[in-house]
Amino acid sequence: MKRVLGTVLAVSALALFGSACSRNNIEAVNLANEGDRDKAANIDGAISKYEQATNLDPTNHKILGKLANAYQKKEQWDKVATTCAKAEKLAPKHANYFFQHGLALARQAVKGPTSWADAKGPLEEAIKLDPNIADAHFELAEVHLHLDDEAAAIESYTKAITTKPDVLTFYGPLAELYVRLNYIDQAEQVLTQSLPFAKEGDKALFVVHSLLGDIADRKRDTSKAVTEYEAAKKACGQCNEAGQQIAFFNLGAAYASLNPPKKSEAMAQLQSFQKMICKGAAAQRYADQCTQAQQMATKLGGNLQ
Repeated sequence: MKRVLGTVLAVSALALFGSACSRNNIEAVNLANEGDRDKAANIDGAISKYEQATNLDPTNHKILGKLANAYQKKEQWDKVATTCAKAEKLAPKHANYFFQHGLALARQAVKGPTSWADAKGPLEEAIKLDPNIADAHFELAEVHLHLDDEAAAIESYTKAITTKPDVLTFYGPLAELYVRLNYIDQAEQVLTQSLPFAKEGDKALFVVHSLLGDIADRKRDTSKAVTEYEAAKKACGQCNEAGQQIAFFNLGAAYASLNPPKKSEAMAQLQSFQKMICKGAAAQRYADQCTQAQQMATKLGGNLQ
């Protein structure tokens, strides 16, 4: 009789435990659904809901994935990495968790505390699980580049492009690397291949046309350089985002190099560069270009204010 009673009690305890777990799982899903509704307007509120949900059900890798995405939106890369590491253990065949993990480690490597080498493993695993994640190839290329493995970087940049050729942001870094290695024709070929995929308003066109202008300069084709620099300036509009102000210098220098030079157009562009860069906080960073701008203005018979 005692043995029967003990069995009944054990079964009852298991049933209660199972019922509690089931309730936790259901409540976790409900909280995650609330987080989904909050994330567009209140990302902090969404994170709170996702965190509560993962505490209730730490075995649900999909909720961990949602939490990692929310952390990524806030660029909390350390939390993205730790959350993805948990998700990887629960779903080791889910390539995107490894990609996101590697991405987070790469973003941390820019300033530390992680190293670029730390990001390599997760990105390689993501590609092994799903070779069609173009961004994983691209991020791995960036890692290789920072680890001074230029051949591997070229290979990974190329794979990113062949996997998703309509993403113009993939082309610039590969072309820049070719230019740096003095493979000018290969750089021009890469950039030219990107143009059929160009869409009006794509900001990546600024980099593509700027690099094509630089290549034309190197080949002493001033007319083509002007065309490309004009297209680059058109692509960046007001050109007030980081790194875009160089468009004024490039175009001004190209106008000044024509035979005969377009003096008024060159002075206008160089004056804009002088005002935006040489009179501002970025003057030291662009010291060489600021000096050259003044020299070109003097040669044109003008003076930059």
